[in-house]
Amino acid sequence: MSRIAYVNGQYRDLRDASVNVEDRGYQFADGVYEVCEVRGRRLVDFPRHMARLQRSLRELRIAEPMPLSALGIVMHEVVRRNRVTYGLVYLQVTRGVARRDHAFPPNPVKPSVVVTARALNYEKNQQTAAKGIKVVTVPENRWPRVDIKSVSLLPNVLAKQEARERGAYEAWYVGSDGFITEGASSNAWIVTNDGRVVTRSADHGILAGITRAVLMEVMEALQIRLEERPFTLAEAHEAAEAFVTSASQIVMPVVAIDGQTVGNGQPGGIARRLREEFHRFSAFS
Repeated sequence: MSRIAYVNGQYRDLRDASVNVEDRGYQFADGVYEVCEVRGRRLVDFPRHMARLQRSLRELRIAEPMPLSALGIVMHEVVRRNRVTYGLVYLQVTRGVARRDHAFPPNPVKPSVVVTARALNYEKNQQTAAKGIKVVTVPENRWPRVDIKSVSLLPNVLAKQEARERGAYEAWYVGSDGFITEGASSNAWIVTNDGRVVTRSADHGILAGITRAVLMEVMEALQIRLEERPFTLAEAHEAAEAFVTSASQIVMPVVAIDGQTVGNGQPGGIARRLREEFHRFSAFS
């Protein structure tokens, strides 16, 4: 079955879906995006994703392309047309089409909207979680405003590629201060030997992950101790457990960092429990 994409008011076969060559998202990465998990054909934590989208748009001074309720209808329709039961739906909003000039268009233009959806393999995802993943570390080289979910992701692409070439699944950025910030496409977490879960606070140094936010509610309900603070690579190497979070991975245990085993080299009990409990606290729409 052909995949269907929504592009600026039209549902098109993916092979025919296209944007204008002078779309500022293509020319300048002048846009933002959101990725929602699809589970049982429903969107997971849609209101939180839309709130973050609004923030990103405000930070880049891009107008909202349509009411959030209308965006929700479009995203559900793309999921339906692609028959995605379990997977992801991707939303991208750019400043729009204008003559190529670094400054904003002198006259406002209509933002461009693209929505796609694709299925994921649930069993494969579960098998990966059961084994755990490996991560490698790379120097932090991104612009300071990584709290904006911008489509400007070339440093993330290069970090992810380096991870692949080094036999790992994900890359963790390490800042010049020696502290881990986050992953190339995920938030980073460790569990200390006395059972405290540690992750960096959601300041301008990391993206405020939606999965991250929900997981904090899970930990509060399960009475798991949480510390929002920076942690070093040395602390990560000495941790009892580590894991990453994102819409596509939920809670994914980490079993090795830079080739060094984390804990006993198996997915940890806290990470496994958080993964099992996560969707009880998610909002479905």
